[in-house]
Amino acid sequence: MSRAEGRLLEVDALRGLAALAVMLFHYSTRFESLFGHSSELSWSFPHGFYGVNLFFMISGFVILMTLARTRRPMDFVVSRFSRLFPAYWVAVLLAFAVTSLAGLPGKTVGLGDALLNLTMVHTWFDRPLVDNVYWTLGVEMIFYVQAFTLFVTGQIRRFPLLILALLALRLGYFLAERLWGVALPFLAFRFLLLGFIPYFGLGVALFRCHQRGRGAVEDAIVIAASLLTVALVESVSAALVSAALFAVFALAVGGRLAVLRRAPLVWLGTISYPLYLLHENIGWCAIRTLEALGVGSDLAVLAALLLALGLASMLHYAVEAPAMMAIRRAWRARFVEVAT
Repeated sequence: MSRAEGRLLEVDALRGLAALAVMLFHYSTRFESLFGHSSELSWSFPHGFYGVNLFFMISGFVILMTLARTRRPMDFVVSRFSRLFPAYWVAVLLAFAVTSLAGLPGKTVGLGDALLNLTMVHTWFDRPLVDNVYWTLGVEMIFYVQAFTLFVTGQIRRFPLLILALLALRLGYFLAERLWGVALPFLAFRFLLLGFIPYFGLGVALFRCHQRGRGAVEDAIVIAASLLTVALVESVSAALVSAALFAVFALAVGGRLAVLRRAPLVWLGTISYPLYLLHENIGWCAIRTLEALGVGSDLAVLAALLLALGLASMLHYAVEAPAMMAIRRAWRARFVEVAT
């Protein structure tokens, strides 16, 4: 799909690059800290975890874009379900099978927890993860609920006010702990997404600017407040990285980064979701197995990367895309039948 058809290929490509950044971080820095490579890698990617922050910015943008095109509340539910769950279910089962067979230390779970993982809300109850990357899906689900609630109550235009209120609450938590040593309720912190709301807020503000063709005062305030919050509660360096990622994101949305429309990057964006789901534990099992056989760490990581890309492609083309089309087609057919 093209920009003219209502899809921003540049945003898809950024999502793919974010997934790649996270994968490189997991295969280099994170793997080294958990298991240790058999030989020293010739490279590392210690800041790849910032790809998750970019994911959350993109989600803030995309969810509002989806809701802007939504006529009925259940259209949004079906859209998100068809996008997320079919590929996720296959990924969970595959990751569970591989880690159980390979015996990845500290990363295996029981069958009951694996089945609970299929709900995507297991992280809300602190249950073990089949793959650690799934923690972000629980965060995403809460954000979807927030956005959906505003939509069904007709208050979606007030999203900036909600973001600003949550940012203020995040600062309240920070100051209470830093100044008075008071730990405020963690459940509220978790279910209000206070740890991640600045990144979602940046995406929300950017979509509103994109939709109108210009920014409003409240959007500028959300952007400034989000970055200031990151600077205060995390670090100035984290805020600078976030500002840089936001600037790249804004340029991509504005059509200023034509390089992101190149076929390899668009393909990477196309498979980004299954790549994110499949890469970590399965890739770690592959690296450990190859290194145990005497393969050098650089070559083992390259093999794991190619394996993840191959599995992600198969999952997208065999499951994610056809299941999404079938579910959405069946949902639309219900209204055609009613009309006729």
